[in-house]
Amino acid sequence: MNTDELLKDITRGAVDVVSREDLAKKLASGKRLRIKFGADPSSPDLHLGHSVVMSKLRQFQDLGHTAVLIIGDFTAQVGDPSGRDLTRPVLDHETVAKNAKTYTEQAFKVLDKDKTEIRFNSEWLKPFFASPAVGVSDFVNIAKSVTISRLLEREDFRARMKAETPISLLEILYPILQGYDSVAVKADVELGGQDQIFNLLMGRDLQKLNAQEPQAVMTMPLLVGTDGEKKMSKSYGNYVGLNDLPNDMFGKVMSVSDALMYSYYELLTAEDLAAVKAEHPMEAKKRLAGLITARFHDAEQAAAARGHFEQVFSRKELPAEMETYRAEKPGKLSYLLVAAGLVKGMNEARRLIAQGAVRLDGEKVAEDIQFEPRNCVLQVGRRQFRKIEK
Repeated sequence: MNTDELLKDITRGAVDVVSREDLAKKLASGKRLRIKFGADPSSPDLHLGHSVVMSKLRQFQDLGHTAVLIIGDFTAQVGDPSGRDLTRPVLDHETVAKNAKTYTEQAFKVLDKDKTEIRFNSEWLKPFFASPAVGVSDFVNIAKSVTISRLLEREDFRARMKAETPISLLEILYPILQGYDSVAVKADVELGGQDQIFNLLMGRDLQKLNAQEPQAVMTMPLLVGTDGEKKMSKSYGNYVGLNDLPNDMFGKVMSVSDALMYSYYELLTAEDLAAVKAEHPMEAKKRLAGLITARFHDAEQAAAARGHFEQVFSRKELPAEMETYRAEKPGKLSYLLVAAGLVKGMNEARRLIAQGAVRLDGEKVAEDIQFEPRNCVLQVGRRQFRKIEK
C-alpha cells in the first residue's frame, strides 16, 4: 500500500487522529514504530471493550511495528478519572499486583506476543516519589510546566465541578502521570478509548517538553456494555470478559439488544454490516456470539456454546451437564444458594429471590422459603444451574 492507503486502513473506525499529518509521516518513515497502549489493572479481567483498542494495536503489529503494552500498576493506585462522575476507590498494592498478572496472559488472546513489549509504569513513576534527590525534582519540573487551567479543561472535571462533586488532587495529577508514560517508553503512537483523548494529548505535551518527537494519537469508540447504557466496565457489571467461559461468553453476547448487536459487529468483527442487517436478528445475534466466542476460545467450543444456549433458552430444556450439590439438612433457600456456590452472599441471595430470579424445578420462587432437602434443580437467572440431591 502507498501511504494514503495505509493511513486510510489504519485509521478505519477511529474517532480522533491527532494529527493525521504526523501519523502519515511516521508511517512513511519506514521506521519500526513503537505503538503504546496502557491499561490500569483495576480489576482482574480484560473485557471486549479493551479488545477494540487492542485489535487496532494488533493491526499495527501485523504491519511490523512494536506494541508497547503498559500495565499501569502505579496509576491504578491513583485511579483514572476519565468518564467518571465520582472518585474511584483507591486500590491497595497487593490487589493491583494480583490483577496485573492476569492482564499479560489475557492480552495475548489478541496481541502477537513476539511483537509485544510489556512494561509496568511503576518502573519510572515510583522513583518520582521514592527518591527525593532525583525523582521529586524531576516530577516538580514536569508538574510546573502543566497549568491548573489546562487540567481543568477536561470535560469530566468541568461536569463534576458544575455538579459540585469532589475532585481529588490525585485525579488532577493522573493525566500527568499517564502522559509521562509516553516519555518513558518513547512512544511514536498512542492508542486509547475516546474518553482517553485528554490523557493521550498530555503525552504529546510532555514529550515536547522532554525534547522528544510528539506521538501521534488515535482513539477508538467506546464499546457499550451489555446493559445498553454505560461503557463496558467490570465496575458496572456489564462486561464480557476475555477469560469468560464459552457458555458465559456466548450467553452474555446473546443478552444485548438488537440495536447494540450491530455496534458489536462493527467494533468487534470484520463482517459486512449491510449483509448482517439483511439477516434475521436472532440468527445474526447467534452468529455474532459464535464469532466472538470462537475468537477467544475456538470454533468447536463456540459451536458447543451455541448448542448449550439453544438447548437451555430456545427450547427451554435443562443443560445436559450440571454441577451437583448435596443438601443434607433443612434451611432457608437463601442459605442453599450461597452453599451451592450460586451467589456470593446472603444479601445477594435474598435480593435475587425478591427479584424473581430464582427457580426450583422451573417454578419461580417468590420468597425466601424454608427448603427441605430433596432431589431438584435450582436455577439462578438464565445461565446458572445446580442439581440438588438429598
